[in-house]
Amino acid sequence: MKILSVNAGSSSLKFTLIEMPAQEEIASGLFEKIGLDDSFYTIKYNGEKIRNDVALPDHATAVKELMNELIALNIISSFEEIEGVGHRLVHGGPDFKETVVLNDEVIAKLEENIDLAPLHNPGSITGMKAFMEVLPEVVQTVVFDTAFHSTMKETEYLYPVPYEWYEKYKVRKYGFHGTSHRFINKTISEYFERNDLKVISCHIGNGGSVTAINSGKVVDTSMGFTPLAGIMMGTRSGDVDASILEYMNKQTGASISELTNDLNKKSGLLGVSGVSSDSRDVEVAADEGNERAILAQEIYAQKIANYIAMYNNLLNGADVICLTAGVGENSKTMRKMIIDRINSLGVKIDEEKNDFRGEFRCISTDGSRIPVYVVPTNEELMIAIDTMELAKKN
Repeated sequence: MKILSVNAGSSSLKFTLIEMPAQEEIASGLFEKIGLDDSFYTIKYNGEKIRNDVALPDHATAVKELMNELIALNIISSFEEIEGVGHRLVHGGPDFKETVVLNDEVIAKLEENIDLAPLHNPGSITGMKAFMEVLPEVVQTVVFDTAFHSTMKETEYLYPVPYEWYEKYKVRKYGFHGTSHRFINKTISEYFERNDLKVISCHIGNGGSVTAINSGKVVDTSMGFTPLAGIMMGTRSGDVDASILEYMNKQTGASISELTNDLNKKSGLLGVSGVSSDSRDVEVAADEGNERAILAQEIYAQKIANYIAMYNNLLNGADVICLTAGVGENSKTMRKMIIDRINSLGVKIDEEKNDFRGEFRCISTDGSRIPVYVVPTNEELMIAIDTMELAKKN
């Protein structure tokens, strides 16, 4: 069964074609600058990468181009080989607590909640409609980044603000990166052959979040109403005092929208270091003695460590800590900096074990009170797994 895992943005379309249940990636690619003059796409297949500049006025054109190219490259022989399409959606709001089969009713509900994710959801919904048009007979699903976090209790997802904000305007913690955290929990639980693990999952990439999971259910997560909350990230500030916005508005005349944009796109590693939002660039600068880069790394590691310590307390003692995503999987320096800051929990890193990139591996010492594992994430595979299961039922 061939499944397409799709992540559509306002001007992009990312895909991975996966053979299920073998879980083998067949091809992947990205269509960029959809709706712009200089649109193009890249496809990776059989160890090669092709790029074509082509007019992509809309997502429907991009989908048709994708499907025709899959046939032209002999990746598939006909559209009928695609038996499922799984769509990633950043925000499902309070209505969707699990992956669902896509239909017109679901689309309508998603459009009602566009205000909760105005930058991300419109492009994704456009991509969904395009695939429904091109592949009308294929089972299609929507996998929500927020769904995995729906098991949080009110004590964790409600903010201590006027209750009517929640009742009338849906203001609450939703959490994000749920598909990644779910994959990490699934992988580590299968590894230990246990379904009752207390897991602290740390998705540390350009965006980042930490999630406390008990027996497969989310207890709490660091991101909130939007992905801006929680730990420091590549360009996002993470948690800050909300009063800063009013203060900076008075000081500079910048609007709330402009200041929120600064917190989303000009803060984090970029804002503190002044070097880059990419942790690799910041790491190089720190190694060269750049004081602001060193400071950015220290703040970054400490913010993550603080959440790990807090969630260890919330779980009454974690069974395992998992690090994943771009930084978590590949930066031995940042992994060490984080673990060194939770020594009070009895967690110790083995520097020899930690000297690697991008593999499933334990990096803590044998005597560490809580084992620490690097677990490569695969959101596309998680989407394919969900889509396969729903396709079998339909």
